[in-house]
Amino acid sequence: MEPPELKIIEMTSGFLDEVEEKSGIKVSACFQCRKCTNGCPVTFAMDLYPDQVMRYIQLGLKQEVRESATIWVCSSCETCTTRCPNEIDIAGVMDFLKQSVVKEKGQATVGKILTFHQVFMDDIRKRGRVFETGLVGNYMLKSGDWFQKLKDRTIIDEMRLGWTMLKKGRLNVLPSRIKGIEEIKQLFDKDNRQSAIGKRL
Repeated sequence: MEPPELKIIEMTSGFLDEVEEKSGIKVSACFQCRKCTNGCPVTFAMDLYPDQVMRYIQLGLKQEVRESATIWVCSSCETCTTRCPNEIDIAGVMDFLKQSVVKEKGQATVGKILTFHQVFMDDIRKRGRVFETGLVGNYMLKSGDWFQKLKDRTIIDEMRLGWTMLKKGRLNVLPSRIKGIEEIKQLFDKDNRQSAIGKRL
């Protein structure tokens, strides 16, 4: 019997320091109580649980963390952050990991998850809130789902569902903005300026 093929795990020295310094969040304070994972509503779709992401960062498993689906599945509901006994902003860590992947890889190899993330953030940047009707349309165009659904005719079912939701008042026809939209734009501008500085350095 041949021995099983062993996977080589590469640990990146300084990954923990990098995350803590750039995000401002003390990941090293995590002692693996798993309260974040036990409260997370989307663990069913994750390949790594939130507590595992934290532990992987501590161990320097940069590639495993950045290639996991978990950081994109995270809905930023902040249940994990609220439940953490050490007050670690776990949702903030997930957001930081998403942004770092996008900045370093551009169109990362996570397909439609990244497309949805970008469309969602564009909506927040423009209006400070999500316009669901426009969000779905933009996502379907940018991900290619629109053409696939036209081809297999499932677009008809989507349109029927949309019409039903519209009649029940579950969809808005026109977008709306929040009052503090300028503050939201400043947050995005600040992030872009910091990215530009980081590239020059």
